[in-house]
Amino acid sequence: MESKEASDSYSAGILDKLNKKKRVKNEEFVGFKEKRKEYKEQKRKWEEEKAMKKIQKRLDKEAKELEEERLRENLKRKNGRDWTLSIAVPGSIIENAQSDELRTYLAGQIGRAATVFAVDEIIVFDELKSITKNESGEFVSTSTNKRRNGCIMLAKVLQYLDCPQYLRKAFFPQQPDLKNAGLLNPLDAPHHLRADDWSDYREGVVRDNTPKEGKGSFVDIGLTKACQIDQRVMPGVRVTVKINPASKDNKKKYNGKAVAPTEPRTECGLYWGYKTRLVSCLSDVFSQCPHEGGYDLTIGTSERGNAVDDYSPTHSFKHALVVFGGLKGLEAAVEADDKLEASDPKELFDSYLNTCPGQGSGTIRTEEAILISLSALRPKLLSVQGTADHQPVV
Repeated sequence: MESKEASDSYSAGILDKLNKKKRVKNEEFVGFKEKRKEYKEQKRKWEEEKAMKKIQKRLDKEAKELEEERLRENLKRKNGRDWTLSIAVPGSIIENAQSDELRTYLAGQIGRAATVFAVDEIIVFDELKSITKNESGEFVSTSTNKRRNGCIMLAKVLQYLDCPQYLRKAFFPQQPDLKNAGLLNPLDAPHHLRADDWSDYREGVVRDNTPKEGKGSFVDIGLTKACQIDQRVMPGVRVTVKINPASKDNKKKYNGKAVAPTEPRTECGLYWGYKTRLVSCLSDVFSQCPHEGGYDLTIGTSERGNAVDDYSPTHSFKHALVVFGGLKGLEAAVEADDKLEASDPKELFDSYLNTCPGQGSGTIRTEEAILISLSALRPKLLSVQGTADHQPVV
């Protein structure tokens, strides 16, 4: 009897142990499921927080970019320059040089002077009736002399100097007028950028290899990567490109758009070089003005003019022009121009000035007169434009 009770007790103990293990196992399983569910819920919250942080970071970045763009636009409006300064010089001035090397160097001096004073346009006019247009509309010399024509050579050297170095091979093949271009001092103008210089604007030449239809054109802008613009432009054309700063991180190319060559000046106040214009006579300097309405402030320079010390512009202007004479002064240019009815150069200008009164030398060379005149006129011109304090370049 006792043996049977002991056996039943032993069996009950074993069963209790088994049931206890089963309950523990069931409890552990239920606990694991709960913990797993909690973990999944926590993981979902972490992922949501991570996604929200990512979205917020992107929104903050976009807001920062918008703020930077707004500040950039405000800066542009503040510093933009909507007026221009042009100078006109006779091509005969380099005829007085004794060799091609000196003629080239003299042309370089004029380009340097124009760049130093932020001149936007240089007009080369013929005062000796030495050039004419051929059937294709190009200027050619009327002389049978083998010596190169001064007007054409001066215009060509000035164009070459203004072109950024990385584009010269594309636009200026070897030619006699540029044989001594190695003597020229660089302009170091803002648009003459090096490969490690960054600017939102760059000059470029459209490449032959074009993207797919509707994808614009590739432009060589003097960097290791080309810039893709959204316009389709004929290959070989020179364009001014505004680069999207966000594309700097793109390993294959930059993105941008072609803009007007005047935009760096009008939007940011950047001096973006000068344009060279060649005309056959003094009157064409005025009649072929590229600006609508012409020049609204014209100044002639001569030792027979009024002293610049007493000069003060009476009104603001959009397009100013300063004209220089050659060896015989502006009088010779007026006399040689059949299109002009005036016999006195004073009649052609708003002001006729002597920019170096009391000069010690009997003559002032034109390349010297440009530096002297622009130095004397600069503060007077800026005073009527209201930009003397913050003009960034001139």
